[in-house]
Amino acid sequence: MGIEKKIAVVAVGGNALIRDPKKTSLYDQYEAVCLTVPHVVDMIQAGWNVVLTHGNGPQVGFLLRKSELSSAELPPAPLDYCGSNTQGSIGYMFEVALYNEFRRRGLPNRAIAVITQTVVDENDPAFKNPAKPVGSFMSAADAEKHRVENQWSVVEDSGRGWRRVVPSPAPRRIIQESIIQELSQQGHTVIGAGGGGIPVVEGPGGILHGVEAVIDKDHASSLLASSIKADLFLIATEVEKIALNFNKPNVQWLDTITVAQAETWLAEGQFGKGSMEPKVRAVLNYIANGGKRALITNAENMARALRGETGTHIVP
Repeated sequence: MGIEKKIAVVAVGGNALIRDPKKTSLYDQYEAVCLTVPHVVDMIQAGWNVVLTHGNGPQVGFLLRKSELSSAELPPAPLDYCGSNTQGSIGYMFEVALYNEFRRRGLPNRAIAVITQTVVDENDPAFKNPAKPVGSFMSAADAEKHRVENQWSVVEDSGRGWRRVVPSPAPRRIIQESIIQELSQQGHTVIGAGGGGIPVVEGPGGILHGVEAVIDKDHASSLLASSIKADLFLIATEVEKIALNFNKPNVQWLDTITVAQAETWLAEGQFGKGSMEPKVRAVLNYIANGGKRALITNAENMARALRGETGTHIVP
């Protein structure tokens, strides 16, 4: 009998797909994925079974814009189908990049993408207070037209124009969690819960149906890590470590922090609401649900961080 490998859930951020705002084609995104994948395979060769999750915000925005531009000829794209579409295309990118990297290293490993649904509560307060911007910026006139004709919720965004906002309910359960866990335990590299998962609600008899919403991918990744009892939850983001007083002269980079310290700094507003705050909260949720080890760093430094040389480690 071989030694049972540990499972790591690795959540890769948007920079894993779009590193240059001027290079956003699907081919450009694949090339960006190819820069991240070797660091993931380093982890696998170091003895981890890896479950990869990813964001999809820009990609969903592209699909919504395409849908808007073609609305005179084609039916609109619902948000849950935008989620499934991007899970498929991004999952394909990771599958191919991983397959090629495995072959380059002479490894027999295989990767598989799982189209993943995430259950949300239809009574979640977020459905009455849509707040998550999606899609492109609009003029006030276009926003009003969509509000009337399509029943969109729209808001003015910091003087840059108007945007559609949708609910962002809390994830409650990952439908495919047992499948993902089983595949990972068998040694496969799984790509799952992309974009936080496709939001679904459960009706009578457990019947599922998709809803117009988006789910925070870090919180969904945290839920998945807890559900499959992952030994490590690693968030790969744009920075090597998280910091206090970020982008200020008195910046303080953090090596190891406790849950209590993180909660204090969250209350003080130290972590950006649209950037680092949801990542820190996701890590705290994972640890609160029995998680063993959590780490925030960038993809380039994952191997060094796992050796304790860098990254921000969050401990109970």
